[in-house]
Amino acid sequence: MDAPARYILVVAHTGRQDSLDAGVAVCSQLIEAGATPVLSEDERRDLLAAEPGLVEVAVLGKDVRSEELELVIVLGGDGTILRAAELVRGCGAPLLGVNLGHVGFLAESERDDLREAVARGLANDYTVEERMTLSARVKVDNQVVYESWALNEATVEKASRERMLEVVIEVDGRPMESFGCDGVVMSTPTGSTAYSFSAGGPVVWPGVAALLLVPLSAHALFARPLVVDAESSLAVEVLDRAGGAGILWCDGRRPFDLPPGARVVVRRSPVPVRLARLHPGPFTDRLVQKFNLPVTGWRGPVGRE
Repeated sequence: MDAPARYILVVAHTGRQDSLDAGVAVCSQLIEAGATPVLSEDERRDLLAAEPGLVEVAVLGKDVRSEELELVIVLGGDGTILRAAELVRGCGAPLLGVNLGHVGFLAESERDDLREAVARGLANDYTVEERMTLSARVKVDNQVVYESWALNEATVEKASRERMLEVVIEVDGRPMESFGCDGVVMSTPTGSTAYSFSAGGPVVWPGVAALLLVPLSAHALFARPLVVDAESSLAVEVLDRAGGAGILWCDGRRPFDLPPGARVVVRRSPVPVRLARLHPGPFTDRLVQKFNLPVTGWRGPVGRE
């Protein structure tokens, strides 16, 4: 009896030579191991242009359905991982990230460990960590006009540079404050080291069940980052005071125009993103490594604290 087919999606930034080379190497290794690499149609075309011999690569959505995927190997930085999460949303296949970018908080391995990471993925030698995601819903005149989701953050931003965005923010159905601003970031703990962090929000450990709200350049006396329960709801209403319109971005992707009067409601989504982990360890160590934080002088706890 033939062994069941193994389909592994490879997501790479094929517009960059280093990522394209890594994609060729990974697909070759998968084929050697008897697995079938799967790519998007555009990325398969780029890959075959670089290495015409890789004809066994399948196309996602044409040859292989997302539900058939066993694993997703992502070659790039956090932006590529966010794109991969969008491609396989809800299918259950974990994402194994190999960082070819800069900080790469979501990635599990670095460029130098590429072959080992693929071998461990093939051997199912990893644990799976589930990360909370957000659902975002836009209402206009009490009608739902758009729905999306985010792993890092849903951001309401001003549509034009010269005009401030006037908003009122809400927590659990109650008004919190109204102010002019450049925007509002609503984030998961995973996203606390992304846009929220750049805007002055707190770093929240991924295992904490919480939602974050961080105003962007708000003109207000009380415009502090908020951390609320994960089962709370956050909302931002775009006011018509200054005539400004807004844009909703989910993970910096999938933009949606927000006219004055639009209301964006963000809640915890029931569908998490699953990350494959090769090196389980404290999030503290990941922070120190990724931000190159100085820990000189630390001697460690004496006995058990």
